[in-house]
Amino acid sequence: MDEIRSLLEQVLTADLIQINMSNTRDAQQASKAKIRPVLIGGQLLFQETLYRGTQVFHSNFTGAEMQEKIMEYLAQLFKQAQIQSTQLEATILVSKKGKITLKKKLLSSKASNQQESAQSGITDRTSQLAHNRTKQYILQDGKPVDFLVGLGVQSPDGKVTKAKYDKFRQINRYLEFIEDVLHKLPNDRPIRIIDFGCGKSYLTFAMYYYLHVLQGRDIRVTGLDLKKDVIDHCNQLARQLHYDRLHFEHGDIAHYTGADAVDMVVTLHACDTATDYAIAKAIGWNARVIMVVPCCQHEVNKQIQNRMLQPVLKYGLIKERVSALLTDAMRANLMEQAGYDTQILEFIDMEHTPKNLLIRAVKSEGMRKRGNDSDITGLAEQLQVELTLQKLLKDNKE
Repeated sequence: MDEIRSLLEQVLTADLIQINMSNTRDAQQASKAKIRPVLIGGQLLFQETLYRGTQVFHSNFTGAEMQEKIMEYLAQLFKQAQIQSTQLEATILVSKKGKITLKKKLLSSKASNQQESAQSGITDRTSQLAHNRTKQYILQDGKPVDFLVGLGVQSPDGKVTKAKYDKFRQINRYLEFIEDVLHKLPNDRPIRIIDFGCGKSYLTFAMYYYLHVLQGRDIRVTGLDLKKDVIDHCNQLARQLHYDRLHFEHGDIAHYTGADAVDMVVTLHACDTATDYAIAKAIGWNARVIMVVPCCQHEVNKQIQNRMLQPVLKYGLIKERVSALLTDAMRANLMEQAGYDTQILEFIDMEHTPKNLLIRAVKSEGMRKRGNDSDITGLAEQLQVELTLQKLLKDNKE
């Protein structure tokens, strides 16, 4: 523990960027914590953001207080800490038996300078620590990441290309969604992940980098897509980057039979009912985490009929948007009925619309099914619609 204390004394300064504490022993007490330096009234403090269920708590501590708090967390609550400063990066892991492993990497002078300036685009470190400073990203502009360079999002020196900055923001937002549910994924065996309809796989590579490289998790990731040339390119890039736990396959979601058990299923912009097939397969595998960004929800739009809603539905654009929202709300309810704690969140995506919806579902052990089957059945009857997901889940029960 002396080595950890020495490290904390070194990093709990104005040069700290952030500390992320995760892999909780007690989610009711807290699922994760984030720590960053702030200047309040001219005094250097460390702001802790503690996540407990749907609540977020903020507290400020002196360096000495923060050091004791982190030591207490490592002893009693969190089993992992990821530290980033302008001078070094470090990971602290705590085993089930309480053994502590420290991995530390000193940054070169050039890299540390890039990392520091990347936080806000200014050189004044005091301004960086203002109480409401610029948002911190998990992946940073100015710090090269191999897959971002390989996909053309960054130049070799780590600068995000102007044309890809929206994609860069999207990738970071996506990683934040994963970070929130990291504690729900297994840590005593390899994590099995499938990305249905992976496309060019910006987010698949990001997920691999975050979970395996940054978080040190043992993972196996499969990307699936209908475009063979895209799959070939992604496999080639994975080999170049030595991402040996990541591979891509050519095929469609509905007929995929390449796995018997999966921990996490993601699908972004699987068109129309392909999203339903992805959700149904995830539920069939009892996946712990499901993350989908639906796209092109045409099914309800083709079916919906309701006399009371006719003044609304007679406008084509309104009908399209209402149908899309109803589709995703019904999907979320069906996932709840299958025993998942489900949220609908805003997701940045500039390639399709300024903001898309992301459905994130987490299945806890022993969690009871929520909602009433008759609620969705009654709504579907009133609207004269039936989702493909309803049919698939019904078939799975029979």
